[in-house]
Amino acid sequence: MKNYSIGIDLGGTKILAAITDINTGKIVDEVKNKTKKIRGNSNILNITVDTLSELFNKTSINKDDINSIGLGLAGQVDRKNGVLLNGVNLDVKKLDFKSPLEEKFNIPVYTGNDVEAAALGELKFGSGVGYSDIVCIFIGTGIGSAIIENGKIRKGASETAGEIGHIIVDLNGRSCTCGANGCLEAYASRTAIESRILGAIKKGRTSIITDLTNTSSISSKHIKKALEAHDEVVCQYVAEAVEYLSGGIASIMNFYNPKLIILGGGLIQSVDEFYLNTIKKARMKALPIPSKNTDFKKAGLNDYSGVVGASCLFLSYN
Repeated sequence: MKNYSIGIDLGGTKILAAITDINTGKIVDEVKNKTKKIRGNSNILNITVDTLSELFNKTSINKDDINSIGLGLAGQVDRKNGVLLNGVNLDVKKLDFKSPLEEKFNIPVYTGNDVEAAALGELKFGSGVGYSDIVCIFIGTGIGSAIIENGKIRKGASETAGEIGHIIVDLNGRSCTCGANGCLEAYASRTAIESRILGAIKKGRTSIITDLTNTSSISSKHIKKALEAHDEVVCQYVAEAVEYLSGGIASIMNFYNPKLIILGGGLIQSVDEFYLNTIKKARMKALPIPSKNTDFKKAGLNDYSGVVGASCLFLSYN
């Protein structure tokens, strides 16, 4: 078997493409581009092609030594045909990646949900090593998740299983990008926290955030600094997000009863208070037996869970 594979992690703010040694999970070369202002089928496909071309121009790895291209895509995926059916954070519907990429690069292309890919990376090379029943949850632009059951991705009847971000936490609640109301993603994603903070500032509340950024965009690092400064606005809305997120996770603990829950994303990786308080409150809200028997870990591959896992997607098709 060829030793290398390309993984692509395509989300609402960035596209990261990397050549991975599939025996060790080590990244050989990588290229990252922003997608925050790029939306729509043709634009997203174009930046994917451009990013792959950059990667091939950069690397010394021979193209003939590359096993496959795997794409972890933010949204619901038709794996058989390599189509992103609905990517709300990218404004994409029914975008075919497989056909144009295979035609251009002459390498087999495999697709999966972005957190499904991250879960595979964590299972094979990260915090999931040694476990077989895992729920992997990433908090970022949205809230994505994936289920690993007996060492394999659980896809569900329509192959869209694992959407914890779209469980309903408030029947008459905030609108979500998916079109529904009251989804967990609308309350506990980094985007939701950012929206609440900016809304408070616009209404006249004082926050250190205005000193850290021009308030057009708030990063996880900004949130961390504001929490360290005990900023009232940021502390309030991070605490609110923790309450909703921990409730969603407690529901997963009670209903699915995984042995391990892996948490990832910028807020989790950089803000210990957010991570630890979420776990503490999830254990308090869950039933006693699953509460005691569920392990928690941060994603071990950090920002590379998605690309490493995407490079392994071909394994889930065989």
